[in-house]
Amino acid sequence: MRAPAEQSNIVMRTTVWGTWWVTLVCLTAVCACGQSAAPTQELVRSHLAQEYPSLFELYKHLHSHPELSFQEVQSAARVADELRKAGCEVTTGVGKHGVVGVLRNGAGPTVLLRADMDALPVKEQTGLPYASTVTAKDAQGKEVPVMHACGHDIHMTWLVGTARVLNQVKDQWHGTLVFIGQPAEETVGGAIGMLGDGLFQRFPRPDFGFALHDDAELAAGTVGYAPGYSGANVDSVDITVHGVGGHGAYPHKTKDPVVLAAQIVLALQTIASREVQPGEPVVVTVGSIHGGTRRNIIPDEVRLQLTVRSYKEEARQQTLAAIKRIVRGQALAAGIPEDRLPEVKTTDETTPALYNDPKLTERLVGALQGWFGENNLIRKPPSMGGEDFSEFGRTEPKVPICMLNIGGVSPEALKESQRTGQPLPSLHSPLWAPVPEPTIKSGVTAMTAAALELLGK
Repeated sequence: MRAPAEQSNIVMRTTVWGTWWVTLVCLTAVCACGQSAAPTQELVRSHLAQEYPSLFELYKHLHSHPELSFQEVQSAARVADELRKAGCEVTTGVGKHGVVGVLRNGAGPTVLLRADMDALPVKEQTGLPYASTVTAKDAQGKEVPVMHACGHDIHMTWLVGTARVLNQVKDQWHGTLVFIGQPAEETVGGAIGMLGDGLFQRFPRPDFGFALHDDAELAAGTVGYAPGYSGANVDSVDITVHGVGGHGAYPHKTKDPVVLAAQIVLALQTIASREVQPGEPVVVTVGSIHGGTRRNIIPDEVRLQLTVRSYKEEARQQTLAAIKRIVRGQALAAGIPEDRLPEVKTTDETTPALYNDPKLTERLVGALQGWFGENNLIRKPPSMGGEDFSEFGRTEPKVPICMLNIGGVSPEALKESQRTGQPLPSLHSPLWAPVPEPTIKSGVTAMTAAALELLGK
């Protein structure tokens, strides 16, 4: 028997797809003043309707053939092939598996459109006929299941669909489009890798950067936005707590790293509650703790893995410094000698906060209201999730960037969840998959509309 969350997720894939799209077209075809939709919108929707069947097949293929971070060989090849067919000049192998497709159409601004390509080590449980059964070896050589549990498969589909549509409506825009298929977003190394490989030097430097992400909390047909901070700084911290091991029956002859690690975990929680200014968001999560082999042996060390989230750089640095101070102080208080003090290291799984340029965001939201209807543009609070799309807006001179969210949940399933309190599958859940048709069409529409707003004649 399926769990309620899984049943809700499968209910999403019903006839609501077609009904929703027809409804949206009808709603947006007539504006508040009763005038018909602009010819550009009708043209885009016509081309998208023709492309949808093959886009759905592309989505199913990508969903059932996921690849882990920095292993996106086949995904990159498929995206590259699709962009070539859509008229782009394509370069592969940028930042290892990154794909860059350039579509030129005369003089004008340059707009970067980005989709990420990697999947997660998650075993799929959606029950979809095209569910992933893929396994692969992770970076540590361990065989793991692989699933597109964060929607990067639909992100790639949006990118390809947008390239196809914009190539067919070249009389509606002028300038240059740079389509990015980015590897390794989940391990936050892909964007910086592409930039380090000369993305902004080898290819047209963008005047604007734009991306979309599927959203497991918004109804299909809606678009979420957050001006300013949208995603958090992400810092990954590893702590090795050293002790002096021995027999569990004789703790007085040891320095117990398990007890010390427990004290450190609790003390770290005072950073947000007692050190950072109230109202300034900070999260310090100990997501992994490992130590010992048997119940009657006090080990020599315990290892902790932390994820640290913040928005402002000042709060970030304050938090990282506090972690080091607290860990050292707890160890000294426990009597750990200087040569056995804990090691605190920040790993390279780090990405800066995603900051949506407010003026660009306001401009794009205003444009999308004409495509989706004002009530379907929803302002969202900032998230503590990380997103390395932020890297594209940090290279001097800084490029204004914006990432919006596309709802992927059946409106009926969302209402039922709100009524019963039963949560729906979230991103990274083995049960998550967006409702395909309205989500694909909404994403391609939003990305195309954003490009036309920035490049339109």
